[in-house]
Amino acid sequence: MDTYGIDQDSLWMTRALELAHKGLGTTSPNPPVGAVIVKDGQLLGEGWHEKAGELHAERRALNHARMRGHSDALRGATMYVTLEPCSSFGRTPPCTEAIIEAGIKRVVYGAVDPDERHSGRANGILTAHGIRVRSECCATACELLLRPWVWSLQHKRPWIKAKVASTMDGRMTRAGLKWLSCQESVRFAHQMRLESDAILVGGNTLRIDNPALTIRHPYREVPLIKQQPWRIVMTKDSTSLPETAKVFTDKDAERTLIREDVGNLRAMLHALYEEYGIVNLMLECGGRLLRTFLEEGLVNEWVQIVTPQLSGGPDLLLPGYYLPTERRFEQEELIPSGKDIIVRGLIH
Repeated sequence: MDTYGIDQDSLWMTRALELAHKGLGTTSPNPPVGAVIVKDGQLLGEGWHEKAGELHAERRALNHARMRGHSDALRGATMYVTLEPCSSFGRTPPCTEAIIEAGIKRVVYGAVDPDERHSGRANGILTAHGIRVRSECCATACELLLRPWVWSLQHKRPWIKAKVASTMDGRMTRAGLKWLSCQESVRFAHQMRLESDAILVGGNTLRIDNPALTIRHPYREVPLIKQQPWRIVMTKDSTSLPETAKVFTDKDAERTLIREDVGNLRAMLHALYEEYGIVNLMLECGGRLLRTFLEEGLVNEWVQIVTPQLSGGPDLLLPGYYLPTERRFEQEELIPSGKDIIVRGLIH
């Protein structure tokens, strides 16, 4: 019989969250979810959702337990899952059905599913079969992880994080040097790419810098199922883009999209969500295009790598004298990164 208290629930949910993070960058348009199955303080199985159309975290955890020879032990066990189990048929059968069939006795989940097809339904289905349910365990941490997915689900467009690198005097370039940031900060930026579905730049960035916009040096190992992010080039005139650019000639050239609908960013973002399932979009564009996204209120998250230099370079982080409306940060973080400081926060 389970004897887990609140602390034990938090402990195992923390492990489920660790697993869920493994799905960042590969699950879109689905959410990253982790699940752990425990009985008498012993781990029976665990899993995370890897890719849309494949098994959800709950079913992967059940399969893992069975693979380890714990099929019988599943009866009477507790399952911890970061998101309310789904209760309807989609690409895969409902997870509530698998939980009931396995004989799980107790389900503890973190975030309530905002999807109206599932929201709150799992409680009724599971309790009707004698399964005890605890909801909103470690809810804040679970919701934080799911925030981009929830946003895209509600707004039908991607969550946008702007990544910029600047000197102390607000410049994006240094004379004679290609890179502003130290190696630790470059790895941080590549980790952001790993967790993104797409990277967006403007035509000028492509013409001047010829970036590859690929994942090369992240903090954690790149999953085998992870494709390179979509590379989106925004331009008013696609014929002016260099045909020899890396994004058009490397082995991932089919992952490059050209968009000329610069005049209607919201419609463009909606199309990226609906047509390509893009939930996490990372901006690595120049100051003028970045300013446009800010002025239209489209940036959700700001990540600025500040290097301790006064460069006096020609390229301002945000060209122009001021923004028409002040943008305030919430949940700010200051992250030491080698000789740099990374400022990260949500834009209110």
